[in-house]
Amino acid sequence: MTKIVVLDGYTENPGDLSWSGLEALGDLKVYDRTPADKIVERIGDADIVYTNKTPITKETLDACPNIRFIGVLATGYNVVDYEYAKKKGIPVANIPTYGTTAVAQFVFALLLEVCHNVGHHSEEVKKGRWTNNPDFCFWDFPLIELADKTMGIIGFGRIGQATAKIARAFGMKVLAYDEYPNEAGRELGEYVTLDELYAKSDVISLHVPLFPSTNGMVNSESVARMKDGVIIINTSRGPLVVEEDVKAALETGKIGWYATDVVSVEPIKADNE
Repeated sequence: MTKIVVLDGYTENPGDLSWSGLEALGDLKVYDRTPADKIVERIGDADIVYTNKTPITKETLDACPNIRFIGVLATGYNVVDYEYAKKKGIPVANIPTYGTTAVAQFVFALLLEVCHNVGHHSEEVKKGRWTNNPDFCFWDFPLIELADKTMGIIGFGRIGQATAKIARAFGMKVLAYDEYPNEAGRELGEYVTLDELYAKSDVISLHVPLFPSTNGMVNSESVARMKDGVIIINTSRGPLVVEEDVKAALETGKIGWYATDVVSVEPIKADNE
């Protein structure tokens, strides 16, 4: 019987879903979480391995020769050494349409927080500052209106285009950069070079996979080509940015805001500044 292992099932299914679909395919073992020192042991002689964020390295692939298929239960597949898996003839699949709408929506959750500082003002109201404010209106920061601003979207695939649709609804102009432009994208934004996107965008949103060519693409050199006070949003992969360079640019005001839910090392370290 085919042996199937899910290494970090709690992320996908904390109990509200059924694993019956996979159970019908073979002998299924689901682990809620798998620490690094247990990965090889738990895969064992499994034929099929599913993972969300548990890494499957070259060493793991060599130690588990029975693997015939790896399924990544997410969009990004950099948790797997896919080049080495390819050399060994092991197919690696992901879920490219997973979270498309949710991620695009979250881009604007972050952006609207930047524009309105809702969290900050909510906490200050709870502290009584509005109650004790001599003026009818209470705010600590000026709001930013998105209408007529320019959003530059780097990576104009499914998520990038979904983000563009929301941007247009807010009255924003959309510039897009993608190595492989497509006609559907032309209806949502204007394709430009990366340099032009950097120079003209008030807001830049990252939607590219993590490859050697994109690793650290937001760095001191690329930031220098951006508008002063640019807002950068990263809901893609933490290592797309050089965090030390972003910090330095925030301190000088070259970057106005950096909003993200991804970092270079996840979960985020206590000393990440």
